[in-house]
Amino acid sequence: MNEAIKTEKAPKAVGAYSQAIKAGGYLYTSGQIPIDPKTGVFVEGGVEAQTKQVMENLKQVIQEAGLDFDNVIKTTIFILDMGDFAAVNKVYEQYFTKTLPARSCVGVASLPKGALVEIELVASYQNK
Repeated sequence: MNEAIKTEKAPKAVGAYSQAIKAGGYLYTSGQIPIDPKTGVFVEGGVEAQTKQVMENLKQVIQEAGLDFDNVIKTTIFILDMGDFAAVNKVYEQYFTKTLPARSCVGVASLPKGALVEIELVASYQNK
């Protein structure tokens, strides 16, 4: 049985989706964009600030599910400008202290609400 994960510490879903779903020993998050859950607005400061907010949003979702970044096995990064890859990576890598997860990074034409970056992840309860 699938279990929806929901926390007020991350932006609310603004459509027909859950922040994350726990299924079959894994946690699948929806993509997070750089919305501050306290204010409901985008963070200012460019791609590094947006990436930090995205990672903090993901942190809150996975913590609500009883996991942390050490349990993450796969991430997918959607980035508006591949020229920002190094800046995104600089922030991203600060959140992983053990084995780095598998990762894809995809350049896209646009993201929801004009975001510069969106990230989703898969985490495992098996390595908890």
